[in-house]
Amino acid sequence: MTPRATPPRGKPPHFCLAVLLLILNAELITGRRPEPYFGRLIGRLSMYAHGIRGTVYAVDESTVFVRGFAYDGTGPDAYFWVGDTPQPSPEGTLVPYPEDYNSRDPPILKAHTNSDILLRLPGGKRLRDIKWISVWCRRFTVNFGDVFIPVGLDPPRPRVLPEFKRLAHGLRSGNISVLDAKTFYIPNLHYDGAGPDAYFWVGNGSEPSPFGTKVPNEMGSLHPLRGYQGEDIEIQLPGKLTAYDIDWLAVWCVEYRHNFGHVYIPKDLDVPPALGQTKITTSSTTSQTPYSTTNNCKEILDKRLQVRWEIQGDQVQITLAARLRKEQYMSFGISGAEGKPAMLGADVVVAYWDSRFDQPKVADYSITHLAQCDGTRGVCPDSRLGGSDDVILVNGKQNGGVTTITYRRPLAAKESSRDKEIFTSRSQSVIAAFGPLNSRYEANAHSFMDTTRADVQLDFGTQNDNTCVGLAELDVNGPEPWPTRIISGATNLTVRIGPAGGLRGYTPITDNDISNGFLPYGHPSWGIAWYINDQLIPEVYVERGKTYTFFVEGGDDRTNPAKYHPFYISDSSEGGFGQKKEEDQRKQRVFAGVAYDNEGYPYPTAVGRYCEWTHKTTDQAAMTETFEDYMKTLQLECNSGDPAVLNWTVAHETPDLVYYQCYTHNNLGWKIHVVDPGTPVPTPGSRSLNSASTLKGLTSLGMLALLAVR
Repeated sequence: MTPRATPPRGKPPHFCLAVLLLILNAELITGRRPEPYFGRLIGRLSMYAHGIRGTVYAVDESTVFVRGFAYDGTGPDAYFWVGDTPQPSPEGTLVPYPEDYNSRDPPILKAHTNSDILLRLPGGKRLRDIKWISVWCRRFTVNFGDVFIPVGLDPPRPRVLPEFKRLAHGLRSGNISVLDAKTFYIPNLHYDGAGPDAYFWVGNGSEPSPFGTKVPNEMGSLHPLRGYQGEDIEIQLPGKLTAYDIDWLAVWCVEYRHNFGHVYIPKDLDVPPALGQTKITTSSTTSQTPYSTTNNCKEILDKRLQVRWEIQGDQVQITLAARLRKEQYMSFGISGAEGKPAMLGADVVVAYWDSRFDQPKVADYSITHLAQCDGTRGVCPDSRLGGSDDVILVNGKQNGGVTTITYRRPLAAKESSRDKEIFTSRSQSVIAAFGPLNSRYEANAHSFMDTTRADVQLDFGTQNDNTCVGLAELDVNGPEPWPTRIISGATNLTVRIGPAGGLRGYTPITDNDISNGFLPYGHPSWGIAWYINDQLIPEVYVERGKTYTFFVEGGDDRTNPAKYHPFYISDSSEGGFGQKKEEDQRKQRVFAGVAYDNEGYPYPTAVGRYCEWTHKTTDQAAMTETFEDYMKTLQLECNSGDPAVLNWTVAHETPDLVYYQCYTHNNLGWKIHVVDPGTPVPTPGSRSLNSASTLKGLTSLGMLALLAVR
């Protein structure tokens, strides 16, 4: 017989319950909440597969917060899923995450290790309408993990307060609401704006007093309040201050210590936690266009980028201005290391003008590896890695060839693994760069000349620090691109990594219209590219029916994406097969370098040691007129090991044009022309397929000499 469980020795159970009730009662009396506060506890996710983990809270009636969420990301069609059936089932509703996405269909849930996730129930659903939350695979109708909503759950709700007490300067309003622990909604606000030093003001005590704290206005500014004529606004408490910490909200004149009006905060508040679910969109934010007028301004990147900044409560508002080319970004942020310009570990914002929608865009980036983003690491938007995008676009404009974009970001590091704190008490190292956007409209590699090359210090807490004179003019001509290289007649080819060659190399070479000195708008480059037989992305000619051997030295260390570049051949001019979604992979035809395992998952086969042509000093592309001279500035560095050997017999049905590419990254390779035996092809050294010299050089492929292999 199993012995009956007994309570541990010591205080009796009813004593412990009494203590708990006293603690809860004290919370109600003082209005304080335990920190951190995430809302009403729902429960922990049960784990059935794929490492599901997390604690779920009810933020409000239609929002839940998953603390410390983990999922291995290998489910082929997994989503957050809610429903009202007794158990999780296909009769549920998909909850998109992230909530904002550009594709037609919601994104499949990516891998997470310890993420904090905010979920909004779709279609007007409330927690009372559902019985469970699940991580659900639609394709195989499998429940990876779930949590059930407790019966009678009462989520936190916004609290409606009285209007401002009317004391001076025409101050009045509608009933004020506490939307969450940090956000106040003030409808129909009137104030004559005549107070010389008036602010929103919070504090403790029975009446408003000088011992209070300024609250930024609806635009996040701490300038004295302007006049309001019936506007609806929202304001947020600064720093770690919450509505549970204060007794009143007032409009207060600091200089004359005068109260224009106030409202009291009740002690029995039970409002939602402030976890970012409340978006400030008010009647006044759309009517104003507050391009930054701060007196703080610094010019960096050889005076090609102007940075203006202003501290606004617990946020900083930053304005970037530069003469950007089409499909080019500007980036600015905190260096990954103090005292030097370090990309690795940096926290930056990427800003650009989206020509597809004719509007400005900003995105929060973190840099975990010096490689393009593959969905798990690299130079990635935080949102693509399962993190939060903590930057808010304020406005942007294009005028006189200058793109100006203003945004706000928190001073605090909201995600310790991705964000860096902005200090207001001392200067710190910052970095900046210009570069091209890739097909996803994400940041691609910049050239050596387009990034901070020396330590730049900026004191965000300073006032009236203005050293700006004027933006440098954009070089509209640029250096002359190198001609396209040609390889024909070779059946043995070495495949290595090397630099992309800046404005003379990869991007202009892949442009279809680089005549007459036009600026290059070809494929964006990550700063590295394939070197075939030690030529930068040559156009390779092959014959149908022949076998070609590629000795691939793109790296075999899967843990280092910057030096892991499997080689494959496809009909995609972009490549990056391994980082594509399954539906995008199906759009590519692969001819060599990719195989499939027993479960149908693809993997690369051409994985060899790493060899790279590196700079002896700095990138000399802009100063070297010929590629041959450029090669003299490089040196070959190889890891130990052997190259991978890829044999490709060109099938008769192979299209006339295919591409050699990198399996893990976009835009490293270029063209392979496929011809029938005996077809005339350009000779090595031909500059253009349409040039007179090329036409004179046409000959039979069988008559060409075999190129030497290094």
